[in-house]
Amino acid sequence: MLVRHGRTTANATGVLAGRTAGVRLDDVGRQQAKRTAERLAVVPLVEVVSSPLERCRQTSRAILDLQPDGTPTSIDRAITECDYGEWQGRPLKDLAQEPMWKVVQSQPSAAVFPGGESMQFMQSRAVAAIRRHDAAVEAEHGAGAVWAAVSHGDVIKAILADALGMHLDLFQRITVGPASVSIIHYGEQRPDVVATNTDSGDLSWLRTAKPEADAAVGGGAGHEPAGSAGTASA
Repeated sequence: MLVRHGRTTANATGVLAGRTAGVRLDDVGRQQAKRTAERLAVVPLVEVVSSPLERCRQTSRAILDLQPDGTPTSIDRAITECDYGEWQGRPLKDLAQEPMWKVVQSQPSAAVFPGGESMQFMQSRAVAAIRRHDAAVEAEHGAGAVWAAVSHGDVIKAILADALGMHLDLFQRITVGPASVSIIHYGEQRPDVVATNTDSGDLSWLRTAKPEADAAVGGGAGHEPAGSAGTASA
């Protein structure tokens, strides 16, 4: 599961926080993180991995507070925010006047932030980290194990684009809201994008979901609804 951090003071004021220290969740963000933690509480997570930035660590702590004691947790710098360089800390309304803004919107694979990193490198490091963690979790706990990575909007969008087989230039078509949950299963054949940008809904089916190697032709039967006895209807 890919979890974006809750809303921050920078999000609320329209500032590109980037890797600025001290950017924390605001009141709305703390409530968002709590609601997401409650959604995830029905799923026994085998690991929670977080970006090192405060807003992600706050969101991770909210999730871990509702998980069993001793749930493994770690920090991974490879899923930290994009290094926006000289753009960091500036109002988005000002950045929208920069010539490179159009590149970021329409051809992000060519975007290199002045004094920072390219969006292509950001995607490469984040995808490699997620796939590495996922392989380690599967090797230790099996293919049905569920773990969570708490990261940032552009980072999660880039990971989802890779899983969807989309070119990075199309990743702005994906929306990832604060404290949203997206779900990917990395199978033997290909990644399976189960959900994107969800902020409500039951997740208890993940406790018993059995990953399938092949996609069901026609769409398949899906998972059992919450509280279902598993009986089929005509």
